[in-house]
Amino acid sequence: MSEKEIELDYIVAPAGFTDEQWNIFMRDGFLTIENALDTDDVNMYLDAMERATEEKGDFDGVKSYSQSNIINGDPVFRDLIDHPRHVGFAYDIYGEQLKMHGSSFLLRTKGSNVNIWHFDGPRVLPYEVFSPDVPLQLKVAYWLSDVPEERMGNFVYLPGSHTKRYVDEYDTHEPIEGEVITTPKPGTMTLMHNALWHRVDENHTDVIRRNIFLSYSPAWITNADHFHSDKDWLETLSREQRIMMREYNSAYDNAKPPPDHFPLFLDRDTESDRDPGNYREHVQLNRRKRDTWVEKKLRETATKA
Repeated sequence: MSEKEIELDYIVAPAGFTDEQWNIFMRDGFLTIENALDTDDVNMYLDAMERATEEKGDFDGVKSYSQSNIINGDPVFRDLIDHPRHVGFAYDIYGEQLKMHGSSFLLRTKGSNVNIWHFDGPRVLPYEVFSPDVPLQLKVAYWLSDVPEERMGNFVYLPGSHTKRYVDEYDTHEPIEGEVITTPKPGTMTLMHNALWHRVDENHTDVIRRNIFLSYSPAWITNADHFHSDKDWLETLSREQRIMMREYNSAYDNAKPPPDHFPLFLDRDTESDRDPGNYREHVQLNRRKRDTWVEKKLRETATKA
């Protein structure tokens, strides 16, 4: 299909990283975007969390509580699969094989268990063995509670530690010099590199820390929170959402998706479904490699060096 024959209903990739944001993310392994959600958005997600919690009826108000694969529940969560507020960041990294890896919400109560120092993904053979620079999982977090002080169940991370395979404090809750104890305001969105070392602080207050986590990866990474999605539910999704769920009859389709799954998005600058000049015209889209924004950025950086 030539560029002139591109279907008009394909969507241009939503905005993603700026150069400055990417540099911060690569330096720290973490990026904070304040006021990403307005008050109405925050309340909408809080209401959806309350509905989901009441429906299950298993939150005792004492222990930390979570639900996973939340996109399969309330329609408010379903729309997070490809929300333009954040999906462009994930697309910048994973391009045409972008996948919804997992979704959850979490309530951290007073006196609840704390997380020890760890990184996300496999531990025995970490993702960074195969991808030492670019994360093979990107975690997006929406912060919905006001956490202005320490000892409120804060998320704690060690800037730049996504380049460290090991820290002595692994599997402990010991503080590390240089750690950052986050104090996000409601409406804050954060992006995290999967290899970043992080933990959760104790909550000594009556404030329940509420937030949503969304993770993205290349299509060929194993799902984090489900094996298969309900077929009727998949029919309620948009084209882009169905593609990103990567629900295939053949397992190898995760590595080689079917032709009608291309393009996932059109290039945000050129609005094209392909990189010009890389292939002869007869090569189908599903057999062409398109450079991700991150690839272009890394190549540009290497050229300047």
